[in-house]
Amino acid sequence: MRYQEFVIPLLSIVTSLIIGAIIIHLSGLNVFRAYQGLWQGAFGKPRAIAETFVITTPYILTGLAVAFGFKCGLFNIGVEGQLYAGAVSAAFIGYALRGLPHFVHLPIAIIAGIAGGAVWGAIPGYLKAKTGGHEVINTIMMNHIMIKLTDYLVKNPMHDTTASIPRTPYILDTAYLPKLIPGFRLHWGFIIALAAVFLIYFVLYKTTTGFEIRTVGLNQNAARYAGMNITRNFVIAMAISGGLAGMAGANEVLGLNYNLPAAFISGYGFDAIAIALLAKSNPFGIIPSAILWAALRNGAGLMQIRADISIDLINIIQAFVIMFIAAPTIVRWIYRIKTD
Repeated sequence: MRYQEFVIPLLSIVTSLIIGAIIIHLSGLNVFRAYQGLWQGAFGKPRAIAETFVITTPYILTGLAVAFGFKCGLFNIGVEGQLYAGAVSAAFIGYALRGLPHFVHLPIAIIAGIAGGAVWGAIPGYLKAKTGGHEVINTIMMNHIMIKLTDYLVKNPMHDTTASIPRTPYILDTAYLPKLIPGFRLHWGFIIALAAVFLIYFVLYKTTTGFEIRTVGLNQNAARYAGMNITRNFVIAMAISGGLAGMAGANEVLGLNYNLPAAFISGYGFDAIAIALLAKSNPFGIIPSAILWAALRNGAGLMQIRADISIDLINIIQAFVIMFIAAPTIVRWIYRIKTD
């Protein structure tokens, strides 16, 4: 990988933070206190670090999901809906299957989450291959369908009648993801997410399937001429992408909430697009990108308290990062970097 593929994202982040500092200063507020609060809110104490990694976990998986689609030339905007599909599936298995030991129940619940997301992802992949329906439109629509379907399921057939708010029953403790550190919310889903990074790298760069997916993403005509099945690769890529998103949803239910409320709103699936872009769709690049996004999200609250600044500044910084990544020529011009 060329050095600019590391330098441009890094300079995009630095430049965005500088612009954020200018906005803070022009607002008559203290830049140092603002960024000190942001840092301490994300990494200042062990609990803050653990909470940042809690947020990092779904960001890694959803970022991988978007990146995997990119590798096949597919823009999977449906990660949010696929996450919901995984959450619903894992929640149902988590409370409905009884009498199973932990080492059986937990894997089944995780697999159910992966399967739910994979099925929801494979559908637009198949439609893309067979009908030419654009995956962006299809996945956006399927986001709306799954979000509304989840709301219906939680409020009706899956509703816990003993609860004061619309939610599913609590999952059984045999389906819990164990805590990684006692006394903190960080759970083993974080380790699963890291393992997924290595697994996706292996699939993409060490297997025939991964080679075909990347070839289709680079040039469909050349892949077809070489005898590769475009339909199969589209469906596989979207199924794997959806499965990763489904795993993120399962982790939220099995490791944090232990139920699925009707008010469940993640937003991870949409942030994942920015994370994948920042990482240049590199599986290992997803990890620092996810940590950055999680740190901004987790540290924003303390920044707001310390500097009396709107939490929307974080959204502005994130927007500039995305803009600079999408238009690297701007960064090259600012820092006088020659094109490789």
